[in-house]
Amino acid sequence: MAIFTNQATLSYTGGTVSSNVTTGEILEVLSLTKTAVTDTYAAGDEITYALQIVNSGAAAFTALTLTDDLGSYTFAEGTLQPLEYVAGSVKYFQNGVLQPAPTVAATAPLTITGITVPAGGVATLLYTARITGFASPASGGTVTNTATLSGGGITPITATATVSAADAPVLDLRKSVSPGVVAENGQITYTFTIENRGNAPASATDNIVITDAFNPILSDITVSYNGTAWQSPGEYTYDEATGLFSTVPGAITVPAAAFTQDPATGLWQITPSTVTLTVTGTV
Repeated sequence: MAIFTNQATLSYTGGTVSSNVTTGEILEVLSLTKTAVTDTYAAGDEITYALQIVNSGAAAFTALTLTDDLGSYTFAEGTLQPLEYVAGSVKYFQNGVLQPAPTVAATAPLTITGITVPAGGVATLLYTARITGFASPASGGTVTNTATLSGGGITPITATATVSAADAPVLDLRKSVSPGVVAENGQITYTFTIENRGNAPASATDNIVITDAFNPILSDITVSYNGTAWQSPGEYTYDEATGLFSTVPGAITVPAAAFTQDPATGLWQITPSTVTLTVTGTV
């Protein structure tokens, strides 16, 4: 609903006089809602948005235009976009029936033209946007994008949707061996590097377990975690008959990564946290 006011002025020789203020209301017959199909995001995720336009009037609305700012925000005297439209993803329905795709006139901001909403009916738009490096991956990070419906003689209406950075560890495992060439009955060391690129730590309750079947089988192994000696069976188990090595669930924990936004480009930088497990034995 839009409230409007008007006041008239009468001028004549010797003075002016103002009328009373009249008040009216424009009853909007179009409504716009916007929903993200997921509440959270991680780097590179694709998010589908559903926009529903409801026409409660007795006449159809044509030649409407929908724009989406894709979460744009001002940074260092410029504008950054934490979302980018996925080409060809837009779908357009009238009263639940799929229609030919409308025209995507621009992608920054996303601009969709030629939308019609039937009398007493509903038009639905679906489209997908991808998270860019300008969206904060840190805990508490959010992306809010605003859609605006205009044209066709209507007062522009808006709707927003907000998604939040998912609070979760994102783990990776790398393994190396030293030396690469070893004499028979010599010693080798396997190094396991666990990396967390997520905004939440991997705690004991996440039950991280590393298992490895050493081939050739190692004997007389020693194990250390971040430079601290480990003991069996408290922190790991090892079967010298089969070469099967396994850490005890929860013995490994990995802190959350660190996040900073480049002050020049606005891109978010991830500094992963790492922990190291080493196993040394005789082949």
